[in-house]
Amino acid sequence: MVPESRPTPPDASTSAILRLAWPLLLANLAVVGNGTIDAVMAGRLSADDMAGIAVASSIYITVYIGFMAVLQALSPIAGHHYGAHRWRAIGDDLQQALWLSGFLLLVALPCLLATGFWTRVAAVDGRVAGIVSAYLQAVAFGLPAALATRVFVSLNAAVSRPKVTMVINLTVLSLKVPLNAVFMYGWGPIEPMGGAGAGVSTALLAWLALGMSLAIWRFDAFYDRFRSSAAHGPRWASQRELLKLGIPIGLSTLFEVTSFTLMAVLIARLGAVPVAGHQIVANLVALLFMVPLSLGIATSVLVAQSLGSGAPRVARSATLRGFRLAMSIAVVAAALLWLLREPIVRLYTVDPGVEAMALSLLGVAVLFHVFDAAQGMGSFVLRGYRQTFWPMVIYGVTLWGLGLGGGAWLAFNTTPFGAPRGALGFWEAAAVALAITAAALVVLTAMESNRRAIEQ
Repeated sequence: MVPESRPTPPDASTSAILRLAWPLLLANLAVVGNGTIDAVMAGRLSADDMAGIAVASSIYITVYIGFMAVLQALSPIAGHHYGAHRWRAIGDDLQQALWLSGFLLLVALPCLLATGFWTRVAAVDGRVAGIVSAYLQAVAFGLPAALATRVFVSLNAAVSRPKVTMVINLTVLSLKVPLNAVFMYGWGPIEPMGGAGAGVSTALLAWLALGMSLAIWRFDAFYDRFRSSAAHGPRWASQRELLKLGIPIGLSTLFEVTSFTLMAVLIARLGAVPVAGHQIVANLVALLFMVPLSLGIATSVLVAQSLGSGAPRVARSATLRGFRLAMSIAVVAAALLWLLREPIVRLYTVDPGVEAMALSLLGVAVLFHVFDAAQGMGSFVLRGYRQTFWPMVIYGVTLWGLGLGGGAWLAFNTTPFGAPRGALGFWEAAAVALAITAAALVVLTAMESNRRAIEQ
């Protein structure tokens, strides 16, 4: 397709990265904020409610993230179109990504609704098992909307409109507490549902986010140049292109996220207090990761747009600036978390046992965050270069093999390192695995960006 006007490279300065990243940061913090609200409100009920939400939300994230990440293939594809000024191609590929979200739903829903399987894997029973099952049934109602919304999130990042996602996510966040209160604690004719009520509010807010995304796409004049002239059915060539990029992205993200979320499912075997303490630390690490995640997405967008406009050296400059910025902030954030660890943990729980467990994990968690920032930047920048296969292989070997497998070995068995280490063993193995992952992805990123720049 011939570009509709002569493309010029995007601004790839540090200030340009920050302009894209700060709305993404607020948008991503809003997403994690929903989980934080769930954890805090459940923690005020009981350890069982907090454990139920910890396990159920980990399962939901495991299923949702794996399928959602496939749809992120739209972002580098649309970013290249945007850099080359192929405006109508963006709208055509948006339609194809929406079709793909529907196809993925056919597999994702049965996975999410296999509640008996998940409660057996987590080895939970009684009231905790009931909360897990009810939560998963509730969020399944919102899964179609959540997947379709992710298509628009990918689009808005690719065309440098992250503020749209920010506004939608902040709107959802503002409604989370009142909706949680209604369904968790009860209101009028609505009986209290405890921790499961958080799943109901999550599902309702997913449909609100989709409605807002569709309205903005339809009525905002900025998108006029992108919209297709007509609705299209599935185009199998486009579906193959999305899947060629999307399946490795999906598997990479699945390996990354499940190596983390399945920790909660396995730690649940140790009891409600260990999994509640783990959930606090996991939520704090997830909050901190929103900064390198946002910088990684912003840098990836500028890399894709630069390559689309035929300027790989600009893409390399964006890569270097993004890495420097992300790693500097990560080191400072990890140090602050360590210094303020006790008052921060007390915001989450009034249970002394849960507090002690969380504090015992934080020393490893701060190192985990620094490695997490490096691997996150490498992974997203490589997506901008449309390189997704080798990150998938690296994630599978290190995060599942060494991280999750090694964590289970340390947690539940007597090893050369001593007695079973419980939840701490999972975090120690995860930190080592993430350090290896970060080193490999940084090397891959440097090699790819240099190769493209030399070929210009």
